[in-house]
Amino acid sequence: MSKSLPHILLSAGEPAGIGPDLCALVAQQAFPCALTVVADPDLLASRARALGLRLGLRLARDVPAGTAHAPGGLDVLPVQCLAAPVCGQVDAANAAYVLETLSAGVRACLDGRFDALVTAPVHKGVINDAGFAFTGHTEYIAQITGGHPVMMLATEGLRVALATTHLPLKEVSAALTPARLSTVIRVLHGDLARRFGIADPRILVCGLNPHAGEGGHLGREEIEVIEPVLAALRSEGMRLVGPLPADTLFLPKYLEQADAVLAMYHDQGLPVLKHKGFGRAVNITLGLPIVRTSVDHGTALDLAGTGRIDSGSLEAAIWAAIGMSQRSAS
Repeated sequence: MSKSLPHILLSAGEPAGIGPDLCALVAQQAFPCALTVVADPDLLASRARALGLRLGLRLARDVPAGTAHAPGGLDVLPVQCLAAPVCGQVDAANAAYVLETLSAGVRACLDGRFDALVTAPVHKGVINDAGFAFTGHTEYIAQITGGHPVMMLATEGLRVALATTHLPLKEVSAALTPARLSTVIRVLHGDLARRFGIADPRILVCGLNPHAGEGGHLGREEIEVIEPVLAALRSEGMRLVGPLPADTLFLPKYLEQADAVLAMYHDQGLPVLKHKGFGRAVNITLGLPIVRTSVDHGTALDLAGTGRIDSGSLEAAIWAAIGMSQRSAS
């Protein structure tokens, strides 16, 4: 792919949600990349009409190589819905469609046809109701691509990565093994350099327990797992600070000196980031052979087809994918 003109692939997500709306909205803007969406063309056209948007669609195979995205049009890698989507009403019959859009997008990136995959939200519950084991984009894409996925959300002034992702809270401690924590930190450190151009990243690491365990009085995971892993990686030259109490780590005086924060579990770090930048934040999967970004919100079924949506997070995800693609290619 051209270093100066990345080719970004959008996956439109849950057909009953706002994903198709978001794709139609961002298509109205100019981006310094080629832009293609993997989705049902009829769904995109229908949703654009409902929103009062002009949207010219053409098949991706008919697009000349190196063509920049022009506002008002969208190139499509077609996948057909299995049931007629109704705004706001998820249908298990379309779960296989959602997974196929993801699979087709990942395969196209692995084949080198696209430089990055940007995903709109999916509905985990209806996919599981249809009989597919699915815990989220991050894990599903990793099953296809290999690697060790690390979930990181980013907004202006803050990046938060997760040592564990979509687990019940009672399972987090057992999942937080030395091997897992070491691998996550290596992926985070390596991709901050490779994908973000940060040569010597400084990472703040949360403790698992309140007050980072209070010297073992409030839990021993810091003493038995986190501290030994950090010491071993520091000996390799990594700049790791912690384990620190999560209730004070996110103060500006600490974050100003950091390139990223590593939280031990989903709701330890992401509420802070979403409070700071919801609607403008980007969900990024590190540790994969492809670039993948996504929005920071869900399917918003109640807003599908209404026009009362904000495409800011998807726009940010596209811009992040462009930057990451260009750095990866250089």
